[in-house]
Amino acid sequence: MQYPICIEWGDEQTAVGIQIPDIPGAVTAGDDFEQAYAAALEVAHIMLEALAMDGQPIPLPSSAAQHRHNSDLVGMGWGMLDIDISPYLGKTEKVNVTLPGTVIQQIDRYVHLHNIKSRSSFLADAALEKLNR
Repeated sequence: MQYPICIEWGDEQTAVGIQIPDIPGAVTAGDDFEQAYAAALEVAHIMLEALAMDGQPIPLPSSAAQHRHNSDLVGMGWGMLDIDISPYLGKTEKVNVTLPGTVIQQIDRYVHLHNIKSRSSFLADAALEKLNR
């Protein structure tokens, strides 16, 4: 899933900071953007694992537009962080789904073009997005 991130650009004296507004407590920094981005991915997984272990719901990403009017985030840069949340959603179960052939072909093309892990991952993400609305 694509989570919006806010970026507070540093300089020679300060680190680059990254927040993930949809994941409570997911704030980190690094000496440069690449380090901060890697740290953001790590902290996201740590926070999501903690939520799952506590039996809390896993927050789904909202649009960056929803956060842009937050006064704490004004003036920050924005980006996206791709996080596989499937490990935090519980045990997987196999289901049999019947879909038209052209829909399956479109899904498979999309999965291939966007480097998504699998058709199942795509369908799970699509279902979660629909359920979150």
